[in-house]
Amino acid sequence: MFIVLIFILGLVLGSFYNVVGLRVPENRSIVHPGSHCTNCRKPLRPIDLVPVLSYIFSKGKCRYCAHKVTLLYPAVELSTGLLFVFSYIQFGFSPMLIGSVLIVSLLMIIFVSDLNFMLIPDKILLFFAPMLILYRLWNPTDPWWDAWIGSVIGFGLLFIIAIISKGGMGGGDIKLFALLGLFFGWKGIFLILFFASLFGSVVGILLLILKKVKRKQHIPFGPFIVLAALVVLFWGEPILNWYLK
Repeated sequence: MFIVLIFILGLVLGSFYNVVGLRVPENRSIVHPGSHCTNCRKPLRPIDLVPVLSYIFSKGKCRYCAHKVTLLYPAVELSTGLLFVFSYIQFGFSPMLIGSVLIVSLLMIIFVSDLNFMLIPDKILLFFAPMLILYRLWNPTDPWWDAWIGSVIGFGLLFIIAIISKGGMGGGDIKLFALLGLFFGWKGIFLILFFASLFGSVVGILLLILKKVKRKQHIPFGPFIVLAALVVLFWGEPILNWYLK
């Protein structure tokens, strides 16, 4: 029963994370105006706002003007719901469950924002920073300094990369790594950087081969950080244990 409830919670919050990720980068209110079609500006009714199901029943189109709705909306809603459920299955009723839900929430908003605008807004990071700090004070790592060293290393690594690449890494990525280091510790942050670079390289090469992007064209790094962080969140410990052995 609890799995169903946490799945529904994830679906609802995933819908809200879409709004945050799409409005905050443009300095728009997340409250006003209410949800509406981006094409005809028609306010959406409750029947239009049921996560995932509204998209399916409307066949991916606005009910009022038949404008195509991006698949991103139901994808983020469903992904958030499933990640919440997987967090519960993985960590049970524990402090880590709260931390997992918190970090998943941050990552999903970042995914939407960076994918659409190639921007990780400071407002989002500043909102989550106090919560992550309080979480680490309440549920410290072992040893306790691991998280704080991880935050410093996360910030420093991306800062150095940004200098070497002459702006190839954005300021939002640097600050995001500082927060991720606080949550995952110094070993986890190295693992996230490895996987994010790996995923980014593979996808970048494929896009070049398929001629979807041009050489030297910038692509958002945030989605690869998100994917890497989720891998480390759920499988980081066994991966590290396997590597160290």
